[in-house]
This record gives sequence, C-alpha cells and structure tokens, in this order.
Amino acid sequence: MESKTKILLVDDQSLIIESLSTFLSNYAEDLEVVGTAANGKAAVSMAEKKHPDIILMDVLMPEMGGVEAVSIIKAGYPAIKIIMLSTYDEDEYVRAAILAGASGYLLKAISPTELITAIRALKNNIIQISPEIARKMVQQKYNAKESGGNDSQDISQSLPWLKTLTNREREIFTFITTGYENEEIAEQLNLAPQTVKNQVSTIYAKLGVKNRFEIIRLANKR
Repeated sequence: MESKTKILLVDDQSLIIESLSTFLSNYAEDLEVVGTAANGKAAVSMAEKKHPDIILMDVLMPEMGGVEAVSIIKAGYPAIKIIMLSTYDEDEYVRAAILAGASGYLLKAISPTELITAIRALKNNIIQISPEIARKMVQQKYNAKESGGNDSQDISQSLPWLKTLTNREREIFTFITTGYENEEIAEQLNLAPQTVKNQVSTIYAKLGVKNRFEIIRLANKR
C-alpha cells in the first residue's frame, strides 16, 4: 500500500486550520495532516520535526510571514513542496513566494475538492497557481500594449512559441498548466465544451505537443 502524503498546515487563523484538517482527514484517505503551525517561525520548527511532503502556507502571519518561512524551509529541506494558500492575489506576494521557492499559489476561495486535487497534482510535480492569478500573470507578461522594452524582448526570446497563440488560446493554455480539464475550462470561461476541445487541439498543433503533460513540461521550462 502506498504511504500517505504528509501535510503540514500553517495559518494564524485557527478556524482555517481546523476546517482544513477536518476536511482533509475525512475526504482524502491518501493525505495525512501531520502537524499545524500558527506562524512562519513555528512552521520552520514543525518542518524540521515532521518532515512533511507538502506544506500549505499562509502568506501574512505574525512573528514570521509565509514567504520568509518558505525561504528557510526550502534551504534546509529542498524536497518539501510548499503551496501558498492566501486571500491576497497581489503581484508582489505571488512573485515573492515563487522566488522564495514555493511550488504554487492558491487563493483561499478555492473549493475543498479543488484543493485536494491541487495537492495531489503537486505531488506529481505539477505546479499549482490559481486560475485568477495565472490569467493576470499571462496578461501582464504577454499581452502588454507597450513593445520594445527589455521585458518584452526577454519574453520574445525565451518564449517564442507563446507568441503563436491567440489571447483566448493563452488563457486556455494557462488553465491547462494549472490542472484543469476541458469541461472545467469551459465552465470557467463560459464556453461550449466542444469549443474548448477544438482550441486545445489547436494549441497542441501550434506548440508541437501531444498531451497536457507535455504542455506543463513546456511551461515549467520557463
């Protein structure tokens, strides 16, 4: 029998901790909550003691925030994967968390079942970003109206394949990289499932890939 994935929960709100712990224990038999912490400092200590596989980490907490805790934990235990779970979607928080070593950034508005799916996907090394944040990142990076800046040049050189996609295809591409299936993408974008299926096929053809895993691998190279 495959061993359970060990989860550490970090949040300064006890209600969040208790709710997550109860739900994961009752509805995800393959996941085990091995500890909780109320701030980043306690999270570092618990990571050293419990050696979790995945940590769900809040961003803003007393004593030590989540981003600083991520940096410390990843420096000592690089194998531990960390998902930021926050109410804040500001660019500065997302960027700081990812640069610190977080493997994902999800908003607390996510449903419990989506969170379980995200945890399982991360176990298989699929980076997790909330669609709302991912769409904003794509729009900022690739749909900028200004041209000729250093950032635009760098992106054009490092991601020439992305320029072949239309705005809608880029949006669908973003959903694919965050683990969404065609039906879920259709619901999120208010499109017919067949329309999404057709556009996914077009994306495959333009990028020269055969499946979702190759798309994710392509995105992760960036």
